[in-house]
Amino acid sequence: MSETSIATLIAHFPATTNTVAVINPANAKKIYDLPQLSREQVVEAVSEGATAQLSWSQTPVFERTKILLRLHDLMIENQDKLLDLLQLETGKTRAHAFEEYSGALAAPRYYGKVAGKTLVRKRSKAGVPVITKTYVDHVALGVVGIITPWNYPLALTMLDVLPALAAGNAVVQKADNQSALTVLFARHLGVEAGIPEDLWRIVVGEGETVGNAITDHVDYVAFTGSTATGRRVAERAASRLIGCSLELGGKNPMIVLPGANMKRAAELALAGAFGSAGQLCVSIERVYVPNDMKDAFLVEIATRTNSLVVGRSNDFSMDVGTLTGAAQLSRVSEFVQDAIDSGATLVAGGKALPQLGPFFYAPTVVTDVKDVARLQRQEVFGPLINVEGYDQIDEAILLANDTDYGLNASVVGPKKEALRVASQLMAGSVNINEGFRATFASMESPMGGMKNSGMGRRNGPHGLLRFTETRTIGIAAGWVKLPTRGSHYNKMAPIMVWLMKALKRLP
Repeated sequence: MSETSIATLIAHFPATTNTVAVINPANAKKIYDLPQLSREQVVEAVSEGATAQLSWSQTPVFERTKILLRLHDLMIENQDKLLDLLQLETGKTRAHAFEEYSGALAAPRYYGKVAGKTLVRKRSKAGVPVITKTYVDHVALGVVGIITPWNYPLALTMLDVLPALAAGNAVVQKADNQSALTVLFARHLGVEAGIPEDLWRIVVGEGETVGNAITDHVDYVAFTGSTATGRRVAERAASRLIGCSLELGGKNPMIVLPGANMKRAAELALAGAFGSAGQLCVSIERVYVPNDMKDAFLVEIATRTNSLVVGRSNDFSMDVGTLTGAAQLSRVSEFVQDAIDSGATLVAGGKALPQLGPFFYAPTVVTDVKDVARLQRQEVFGPLINVEGYDQIDEAILLANDTDYGLNASVVGPKKEALRVASQLMAGSVNINEGFRATFASMESPMGGMKNSGMGRRNGPHGLLRFTETRTIGIAAGWVKLPTRGSHYNKMAPIMVWLMKALKRLP
């Protein structure tokens, strides 16, 4: 992207002398200087959004959905630009950038088609048939704050921002410094499609300053990030009695069943673990295989891991890209070293690849990890998987569930047995014969975590309705008066009891 194009996008931000350098993770060279906003500037963005929201909420929902469908077409027209930005800011391979892009593209298409039917006023069953009627409205909340991380800036923007807008809200979105250009360009396309300028505002800056300012002034918060930060967001939102949805960390298991095809299972483990260099909340970090096939499985997965092509390219020739920064490289390296120092066995990888770029790290497989190792309990968020054995399937289920997290899980093997096992896993999504894409790709299906992996769900009708309040409207028929005095109840009570008995007999 040219300097002129970057300058045009960051002109979205108000004037400030405080900036940070954003680097290209593939080579550690500076891309540009990104403004950092103050708390007061964030509050001003919320205020401007509230003003814009007043007229937007009165715009018929079918007019809003037309804009989403126009945005869908603009995203297709600008596919290469979006892929280039994703690679520039995150260091993904072209394949994983396209995977994110395709997931993002599903959001305007889905909500553009279903928002109207989902949000329309609906008649509900009346408490007193004939005498009363009731209806339910879904009302916009006002200004929604959306906080998105650096790893999936396009997909998470579309999955959260678009339903909030479709529901009639304004949005103030905190983009991570590392991937702000992708978010700004997505907004640029949204404005071109017809979204009012002030309705969707992007803010950037230090997390404590900007994130807290959002949570302290909006009417709802949707946060994606770490469990530790998500807990603080929830506490801050609760103190104001506003709603929030949180998609947080994961320690995602894959169970390989005795009847599984070993070669296929090993390949699925790689796809589930090393997509976007493992920097994905739903990526696989733990693999459990039957003990009688563990040795052969380790040989198979080591061979396949060592065959992965790591590097940077603007075509589909690379399998795994770079980590996104020095902090990520340090984090992954420390997890690997701690596991080995504690007695784990290195099966593949286990080293940085500085000859490829400053933050590249080899896809890594370990086994026999001891309980004292950080890898046993903590989320890595990098290209590292731990393979362990089990004797009975019930043991594997216990091991998979033995975590504070519950975001995603996978079962590989015969479908009937896999379904039985899947129904016992405490995770918000479970994929059979796939790592995460079977569920992640379904816009109709809710996505979110159990336990410490979050609260609330994105996607599906609920992903839209979380950005609304419900309002029930009841109408009393004029020709039959409901009782207001004791003497009225004296006459009506026997009739009402008879009606209640009759209603019980109805389907």
